[in-house]
Amino acid sequence: MTDPHQRLQSALDALDVAFAPRAQLPISVGGCTHCYGEEDLSALAGPVHQIPDDLVRHVAHEVPSHWDDFPGLYRKVTPRIVRLLIADRLLSDAVASQFRTAGWRAWPAPERTALEHVWQAWWRSALHSHPSTGDVTRVLETLGTVTGTLAPWLTAWARTRTQAADLHLSDALDWWLIEDELADLHFGFYNEVHATPELLPWLLSLEDGRIGAAHLREIQRISHG
Repeated sequence: MTDPHQRLQSALDALDVAFAPRAQLPISVGGCTHCYGEEDLSALAGPVHQIPDDLVRHVAHEVPSHWDDFPGLYRKVTPRIVRLLIADRLLSDAVASQFRTAGWRAWPAPERTALEHVWQAWWRSALHSHPSTGDVTRVLETLGTVTGTLAPWLTAWARTRTQAADLHLSDALDWWLIEDELADLHFGFYNEVHATPELLPWLLSLEDGRIGAAHLREIQRISHG
């Protein structure tokens, strides 16, 4: 199967399978009773597929201190959160930072691997469609924040020589060059990832013609600033 969108759907299905034992397992959920009533906490403690979308969105964005066991709850609801994230129905920078806080890299291998496959398939799917669901700069910010590095995502972008990938690059530069944002660009809700040290050299290393002349002049100016 080579179609990027089919690969993404397959990766999401595999994510459901990897998290199925946890998703169906009732757990004790304690949280801020000022913000969440007993009905909410009861729903979160039950099967994941029965949790209302609005409540999943609250969990996806809520500060960890609102929950007695934030990593456990986030891990349980991960398949639902990821599907909403890819559908562009969540604040991507906040969710990316939440995954870091939840320590997803330390989760059991089947869950961690399934998530890694989704991240890769999501990026590939985004690069092969223009326009895509969700702005490509937000997808890159999410992936860079979640994994702590831009390197694999930028490498894949450089190797993807499609019209869609090039259009995304032009769109991204339109955004990153506003008021010289590229000179000191940070990703993540808490600005955890300093993107400029990886992003600027990568842009300058791209093949001739990949970046328009006007954009390239601005990138070179910033790099010598």
